[in-house]
Amino acid sequence: MPVSPSHGFPLLGITLAAVIGLVLLVSRWKVHAFPGLIIASIFVGVASGLRPAEIVTAFQEGMGSTLGFIAVVVGLGTMLGKLLAESGGAEVIARRMIGWMGTRHLHWALMLVGLVVGLPVFFGVGVVLLIPILRDLCRQTGQSRLFLGLPLMAGLSVAHGLVPPHPGPLVAIDKLGADTGRTILWSLVIGLPTAILAGPVFGRWIASRVGGLSPMAFAAPPASRPGITPPGFGLTLVTILLPVLIMLLGTVAQVFWHPGSADGVRDWVLFAAKPAVAMLVAVLFAARAFGTARGFTRAQVLRFCEESVGPAAVIFLVVGAGGGFSKVLIASGVDRQVAQLVSQAHVSPLLLGWLMAAVIRVAVGSATVAITLAAGLAAPIASAVPGTNPELLVVALGAGSLFLSHLNDGGFWFVKEYLELDVPQTLRTWSVLETLISLVALGGAMLLDIWF
Repeated sequence: MPVSPSHGFPLLGITLAAVIGLVLLVSRWKVHAFPGLIIASIFVGVASGLRPAEIVTAFQEGMGSTLGFIAVVVGLGTMLGKLLAESGGAEVIARRMIGWMGTRHLHWALMLVGLVVGLPVFFGVGVVLLIPILRDLCRQTGQSRLFLGLPLMAGLSVAHGLVPPHPGPLVAIDKLGADTGRTILWSLVIGLPTAILAGPVFGRWIASRVGGLSPMAFAAPPASRPGITPPGFGLTLVTILLPVLIMLLGTVAQVFWHPGSADGVRDWVLFAAKPAVAMLVAVLFAARAFGTARGFTRAQVLRFCEESVGPAAVIFLVVGAGGGFSKVLIASGVDRQVAQLVSQAHVSPLLLGWLMAAVIRVAVGSATVAITLAAGLAAPIASAVPGTNPELLVVALGAGSLFLSHLNDGGFWFVKEYLELDVPQTLRTWSVLETLISLVALGGAMLLDIWF
């Protein structure tokens, strides 16, 4: 039998030891997060008194239920991002926004470009897609790569950490039972001013204070594909935003279209607004808009989709194992003890969720691991504290998962290499930018929680 929560704090001590052990496995002994999470799950199960068969069953159920929701959406999202990249749609968006805002406001335009292009693609993919445009603009205007580059990175980071359908926020939505459309709405309301403060505002301030930048290398522009015509700006924007708009439509239908009148139509709207269905519709539309309509053959579109899934395999494993770990914690009774303590502590669930995600993020480095583990621990808090807003809690968890990117984070090295910075410069710019995003987004979520 699991250790009883009435016996002081044994389960919380077991959980803390498991998390610390996981951190050491990943950061010090360089064990991959996937086997590390399995080891942590076994430790919690054995130490809390679960039978071996119960540990395995709980882990498998947790991994299966998590991947049943996440794998479909993430897999379709990677296909959409690949089609966007191959069609040249990202460059179309960037060029048009930059043309609208002019050279005086390039840093604002790049922040918006990062936020929009970052919606369907992972952070690293967005960097690879947009860095040639950044280099070209730096060459043409003579502007500092920090002045232009940090706003771009801020937009990409906010989209990755706060806005569904990225895997971190989706895991938290699943664990907390939050509404996807409302979460998208709040994440955009909070994310846009957050990206402004961390991007154009902070970027302008820090760019003039970081010296010793070496001349930036300017690569030749990529060769154009014969017979391939890039999509128009309007078509590209609609295709990128299509899954978000469909999911928001479902929330509108829930709020304003009450049951009892044309229930069949309402049911189909809510069905289409499910993340997996919305992403499927977007990918099918993109296969035409970014694929065959651009001059690619169906075989090429198929190859793009097949190539996109491979890099997402690691995300599937880590997110799934995080779900398994959370299920083992629940089976051992940790959720009940956490809920009991938090209900007596009078601490804001948003602040506590942010803190858990931030600590794991600093220790492990991965934003996805941080929000996956923190969401599992925050779920009993959300149900135990009356009035907790699950959508704003998702945003707070996402904010915590972005806190203080440093040397154990893959994104840190992406930014360092592509902006051609040394480690101290990256710590002074990117690490501070991520911390600013985390704190501002937390503040926005807590303010909205008070008002609404």
